[in-house]
Amino acid sequence: MSAAKKIVEEPVPADAAVQVWTPAYWADACKHLVKKDRVMRRLIPQFGDACLETRGDAFTTLARSIVGQQVSVKAAQTVWERFVELPRKMTPANVLKLKVDDMRAAGLSVRKVEYLVDLALHFQSGALHVQNWGEMDDESIIAELVAIRGIGRWTAEMFLIFHMMRPNVLPLDDAGLISGISQSYFSGDPVSRSDAREVAAAWAPYCSVATWYIWRSLDPLPVAY
Repeated sequence: MSAAKKIVEEPVPADAAVQVWTPAYWADACKHLVKKDRVMRRLIPQFGDACLETRGDAFTTLARSIVGQQVSVKAAQTVWERFVELPRKMTPANVLKLKVDDMRAAGLSVRKVEYLVDLALHFQSGALHVQNWGEMDDESIIAELVAIRGIGRWTAEMFLIFHMMRPNVLPLDDAGLISGISQSYFSGDPVSRSDAREVAAAWAPYCSVATWYIWRSLDPLPVAY
């Protein structure tokens, strides 16, 4: 098991402030990308020591991704701040105890309430093999996650990158990645999924890291989940 996987699985003390972890492979990934890819050779030095970060637990991370679907970042943050105040602690069992009217009053749509309940049920029932995720491959984890209502492949891939800190995820459904590849590699011309795969061949086994830098080329402020 890699150091990064061990970090993700460590419990967070109840009385601790929000803890942040970074992947152990980041420096090696940057060396590889700088050596293999001309765009990465230019991009990576621009962002100094900044790197991917993960925080929080799996349930909270996925719940937050559902709350943020199809709304602006600002609106998502507002709704999340209201929603997180409802349970005494953000756990599947506590979410299942919430009243629908209270969740709706926090700003959640009927559909998002249904998605959050389904998410909590999957965690509570043991349908998700959370304790085994550290040893499972990416596609196996994605298969478990997309069985939850409201979670598609893109959300599952974001979870793998931002929560599990998996090093070699290539989210071809991500508009930002495709746009960034277009701008950095094709002078702004349209880019197909096949084009993106060809570019990413040089990134393996660190596609997640290269994707992170492509996102940074579009928006210097890193996204946190």
